[in-house]
Amino acid sequence: MSTVVFVHAHPDDEAIATGGTMAGLAADGHRVVLVTATAGELGEIPDGMLRDGESLADRRAVELDEAGRLLGVARQAFLGYHDSGMAGEESNQRPDAFAVAEVDEAAGRLARILDEEKADVLVIYDEHGGYGHPDHVAVHTVGVRAADLAGTPRVFMATMDRGFLHALSEQAREADEVGEAKWSPPEDVTDDMQTMGEPSSRITTEVDVTKWIDAKRDAMRAHATQISEESFFLSMPPEVFEMVWGQEWYIRIRPVAPNPYPGPRETGLLDG
Repeated sequence: MSTVVFVHAHPDDEAIATGGTMAGLAADGHRVVLVTATAGELGEIPDGMLRDGESLADRRAVELDEAGRLLGVARQAFLGYHDSGMAGEESNQRPDAFAVAEVDEAAGRLARILDEEKADVLVIYDEHGGYGHPDHVAVHTVGVRAADLAGTPRVFMATMDRGFLHALSEQAREADEVGEAKWSPPEDVTDDMQTMGEPSSRITTEVDVTKWIDAKRDAMRAHATQISEESFFLSMPPEVFEMVWGQEWYIRIRPVAPNPYPGPRETGLLDG
């Protein structure tokens, strides 16, 4: 059996981006390790949701623990950096923010975990972190360096298939125009789809996670401070949720894959 280490920027990212893959690997008997760079201290939170004296970091750690249980995570660790906030905010420059962490220091922290776990596979983000968040970009930079330090043999970048997102946006728009839409994403989300992820030609690996879709949705729901029942994610009818979230995409960068990738796509992180 293999050990696969997933690195994410904040609690809840793991459920959204790679939750189905994690659940599938764990169900197959592989060791799934989750490393979270920050505690997500700067996430938004509805009024009255925290108990007296409870910090958002404290609550998000509890939520992460539950999501990890649902996804079959064997070990969860924090890298110990502060949430940097969204791009362009003053918080990006906090001395303890992950976005400005010294790369070799942060990579050393991650490499120690990779060494302890004798990791077979490392999963990070694509070069622009999927959508440009400073902490997501740092996960890529730090992760690549850590893989070099630890000699991790297989490395994947979690991403989104931009072609799929574009087609999904068009499908939703057309259905809305003729009054047949069961659900439509908010306009700001469809606008963002134009730049999220990577072109289809770069995707090397597409994992069908429909078998684990309930675990993925439950893991999202566990992050209640960030993902409400009325959110973009959980407001979808079950059949739409499965269509949107029933696959997870990766770009294999170790061993190096051709770019553009000629296909057919790999179907798992342990293929080959």
